[in-house]
Amino acid sequence: MATKTPVSDPAAGPILRGMPTLDLVDETYVVVERTQIAAVVADPVRWRAWWPGLDLAVFMDRGLDGIRWSITGDLVGSCELWLEALGDGVLVHYYLRADPTTPGSRTSARQLPESARGRREVDRLRRRHAIAWKRVIWALKDEMEGDRAPGEPR
Repeated sequence: MATKTPVSDPAAGPILRGMPTLDLVDETYVVVERTQIAAVVADPVRWRAWWPGLDLAVFMDRGLDGIRWSITGDLVGSCELWLEALGDGVLVHYYLRADPTTPGSRTSARQLPESARGRREVDRLRRRHAIAWKRVIWALKDEMEGDRAPGEPR
């Protein structure tokens, strides 16, 4: 990627080149044994359902602590699920750091224009991936917690 050089844009403020287009972070608490959610996270069949359009290659399997992937496909970059034991459950940390790919390529990052149009495209990508992830993690939370009422211990 390009060097991290500040670029001045009066409408958007300073922009750092070299940063991924998408830099999503999410944290969701799930009341479940860490071993149970780690087993689900380690299942490659789930990955295809959770991230359609992406190919994931594990570059760090941290066992009960989660997994880090390199991703290609509609986006190119990295993705991580960190499973932090907390109280009687797990805090699922999600990180997606990626760029859209050029048309026809599953591995070449596409540079978006530094303009209002480019910022709108980034906003649409960010929103689409953030909403998609929340649907995934909330469905997983429902699956893992079952009929447990809020506030009840495991």
